[in-house]
Amino acid sequence: MVKRFFKRLVQDESERRSETIRIWASSVPGTTPIVNATPRSVARIAGVVEGLRVRPREGVPAIEAVIGDGTGQVTAVWLGRRQISGLTLGARIVVEGRLSGDPLRMHLMNPVTEFAPQDNR
Repeated sequence: MVKRFFKRLVQDESERRSETIRIWASSVPGTTPIVNATPRSVARIAGVVEGLRVRPREGVPAIEAVIGDGTGQVTAVWLGRRQISGLTLGARIVVEGRLSGDPLRMHLMNPVTEFAPQDNR
């Protein structure tokens, strides 16, 4: 117990946050950690929205959300949308679709989306 206390003292806030997200994401059934996901495969990923941007892609409105699960990040893109109810920074989300891009910058285009209950701590 004392060892765990001192470990938490030396961790910075981003490491603690990543660990919390990683624990939650691994508890969601049927999901793949981003670090294990490969381009051109279908993946179901649980994570937290870490960034949001609305911008046109080839003249079509699009929402881009950076989703992190504590092991990596993936960008989900919804074409033809300016907003999605419930999609906010810090929202817990599960997305499923075919990954594209290279292993360091993967994208999901128009993924199937589920919102998970928020942790109110």
